[in-house]
Amino acid sequence: MDNGHAERQQPILSVRNLKTYFFQDEGLVRAVDGANFDLYRGKTLGIVGESGCGKSVTARSVLRIVERSGRIIEGEILLRREDADGQIDLLDLTKLDAESRLMRSIRGKDIGLVFQEPMTSFSAHYTIGNQIAEAVGMHLKLSKEQARQRAIDMLRSVGIPKPERRVDEYPFQLSGGLRQRAMIAMALSCDPSILIADEPTTALDVTTQAQILALLEGLQRERGMAIMLITHNLGVVAEMCDQVVVMYLGRVVEKGPVDQIFHSAKHPYTQALLLSIPSIESEPRVKLPTISGSIPHPYRRPNGCPFHPRCSQAMPGLCDAQVPTLLPVGPDQEASCFLYHQPVEPA
Repeated sequence: MDNGHAERQQPILSVRNLKTYFFQDEGLVRAVDGANFDLYRGKTLGIVGESGCGKSVTARSVLRIVERSGRIIEGEILLRREDADGQIDLLDLTKLDAESRLMRSIRGKDIGLVFQEPMTSFSAHYTIGNQIAEAVGMHLKLSKEQARQRAIDMLRSVGIPKPERRVDEYPFQLSGGLRQRAMIAMALSCDPSILIADEPTTALDVTTQAQILALLEGLQRERGMAIMLITHNLGVVAEMCDQVVVMYLGRVVEKGPVDQIFHSAKHPYTQALLLSIPSIESEPRVKLPTISGSIPHPYRRPNGCPFHPRCSQAMPGLCDAQVPTLLPVGPDQEASCFLYHQPVEPA
């Protein structure tokens, strides 16, 4: 077999049993509680779920930028990257010091990040060009003039008009859509192999959302990069993603190819999410189904399956007593639910 082809078949990022907990005065928050998934070159992985399900903490764990009270207590984050000699190296990011030179070089150069709100990422005191050029200067050996020219080229590549002028403007001088494009330009300025996009279209109008998604798709085709797309918008997932991971209260409850998830969802939570989406086939003036209740408070997690208090198919004495594991329910599809798996007998 061709070694290059075999290498492309390997996941560029593998997350194994990742647990990120927050140790706070009020109690313990299991923000990510055993996540497992793979990300492949040239593919888009969607991570979906309601607010508070652990999507953003998962992304921050990969980049090792979790807030001070949080800590990765278990698991592996395996990054397949090319070293200085051109050899492929499998690196466990959980073993690195978050502030080490190697981890800082990985942020931006190997993994780029697009935040939900660009105004929290850009400083209001410096021009867009200065901030992109600074990011370039941290990872690439370029002069100031070369870094500035790269900033202009990146602004042009993400569709910002008159980049030679925009490069000297401040974030508040740009519209929301242009700021998001500039954020994408900065994230891609060092040509990372992975782009993490955390709710990249939430604050934008529908037309601008479509433009940003089309931009990401086009850049992915050009660069062959992998995208981890974090969103609660299942319409975006259907349009953009190849694989889907559904999270609930820090746990992966279902994952698989996007078509299988949308047409043959197995977990009751995934099914409920899909039923809540408006459809052109929906009857007029009929209320959409909703998921009963709300996500439990992080300090008061339910026993057993975390979704059982809201699940119409919960089995008393089982779902409220044991935690299901993520197991196969079809080709390339896995779900964490006792509807499909026998409970583990206590020893």
